[in-house]
Amino acid sequence: MPKIRIKLRGFDHKSLDASAAKIVETVRRTGAQVAGPVPLPTRVRRFTVLRGPFKHKDSREHFELRTHNRLVDISDPNRKTIESLQSLDLPTGVEIEMKILGGGR
Repeated sequence: MPKIRIKLRGFDHKSLDASAAKIVETVRRTGAQVAGPVPLPTRVRRFTVLRGPFKHKDSREHFELRTHNRLVDISDPNRKTIESLQSLDLPTGVEIEMKILGGGR
């Protein structure tokens, strides 16, 4: 039985949740089963930068970059499901990775 796994990645969790909700709504309209969106662990990258390179070496600035992840599984997709997912218009800043699992015998 084929299954589609969609991974969503982005820096803004609100636009990520909105696009995940849009995907779930579109898939449910086509009659396929949906599991998710499942929030995966957030990747936090922290950077420390010296404020002044010469005199104030102990004065530092901290920055962090958070990457939020969501996972959506679609069971029993049909042709209409795949076509509607390809024509879906999602907000900018959201990276989408789609995989088709279990297609062959």
